[in-house]
Amino acid sequence: MTTLKILKYVLYDVLRSKMIIIYTLLLFAISFGIIYTGKDVSKAVISLLNIVLLVVPLVSIIFGTIHFYNSKEFMEMLLAMPVKRKNIFWAEYAGLSIALAAGFALGTGLPLLIYGGGAAGSFYLLLSGIFLTFIFTALAFLASVVNKDKAKGIGISLVIWFYMSVIFDALVLVLYFVFSSYPLEKATIIVSALNPVDLARILILLKLDVSALMGYTGATLQHFFGSAFGMLFSMGFLLVWAVMPTLLALRVFNRKNF
Repeated sequence: MTTLKILKYVLYDVLRSKMIIIYTLLLFAISFGIIYTGKDVSKAVISLLNIVLLVVPLVSIIFGTIHFYNSKEFMEMLLAMPVKRKNIFWAEYAGLSIALAAGFALGTGLPLLIYGGGAAGSFYLLLSGIFLTFIFTALAFLASVVNKDKAKGIGISLVIWFYMSVIFDALVLVLYFVFSSYPLEKATIIVSALNPVDLARILILLKLDVSALMGYTGATLQHFFGSAFGMLFSMGFLLVWAVMPTLLALRVFNRKNF
């Protein structure tokens, strides 16, 4: 059985899930409500930014973790057949990531399209949300594959989300306060690359010309990330964040005894 055949089955199964349907409809209702109330797509993108940075990673990592554990019997059945482990893993990861990304793109992108949100800010909002979906789904699979216990896997996933979405910025502010007397421009570039949520925030807000909302990290690096190289830097590291956890999870999956 090839990866494509397994992928079609997984994708079909996930798309029928009530969770995906509710996720898409909820995003559509929130996005449509924000844009319709504000009558300004640019301001709506700023409001939707909080959803992209908080809700999308949370749903991706929790649903990804639950899906992995719920699919164990299916994966065990496939492993009993002459099917390569990597084919099973890539089909499961790609199927779930594509379904979640499609739900986000449809739920958030359709209201933006209806109200003519073709600006750069809207494009980068959708691009960042899709990146974060693949990244946190990969982190969900990594947390799941290293823990046989479902409760521990979900707990680790929640800790990862809470750290990247909430704690990280607080730690950065403390770090900059303690070392405020030192030049930190170069160090800030490295620190910002350590968190995909921070990179996504900078990527979106730079296209909206609202640097005051970017936080300390983004404001300090506005000049760097505003350049073409800075944009490539951001998207490049978002890609790294999507690839590295996936490859690490695949390596553990290939050696794992179910």
